[in-house]
Amino acid sequence: MNRLVPQPMFSLFLWLVWLLLVNALDPGHVVLGAFLALALPLFTARFWPDQPCMGRPLILLAYLGVFLWDIVVANLTVARLILGPVGRLRPAFVTIPLDLKNDFAITVLAHSISLTPGTVSAMVSEDRLSLLVHVLDLDDEALLVQRIKKRYEAPLKEIFPC
Repeated sequence: MNRLVPQPMFSLFLWLVWLLLVNALDPGHVVLGAFLALALPLFTARFWPDQPCMGRPLILLAYLGVFLWDIVVANLTVARLILGPVGRLRPAFVTIPLDLKNDFAITVLAHSISLTPGTVSAMVSEDRLSLLVHVLDLDDEALLVQRIKKRYEAPLKEIFPC
């Protein structure tokens, strides 16, 4: 089965994205989307590293909910900050110590931080023990580190335990 569908979750994701993009459930779109969702991972399998193991996939739904909520809140916060006096901004670089060992989980964490307005992941250390993050407005460094570790890193450790 793994040879025919090397990445089943990715194939499902591709199929759902296809259906959302075409915005139709016509039989032709469903079949074409399924064909592409099965064919693309087959042709790109040699470029993928080992597939990450997923320990508790249902936590991923909660993670996505928290992540989407944080994006909405961060958008409002950044809008307030940039519409206010520029001199009040306190940009800074913060080093986040990492407990994650899985490269894929570290990548998801870095992208989650970068996709949240007001923060950008700048660099993962070579030993993968820390992540450098740029923050548009830093109030309390310890609070930011604690928040990232609690809201993002802890669930990712459960989702990707390997």
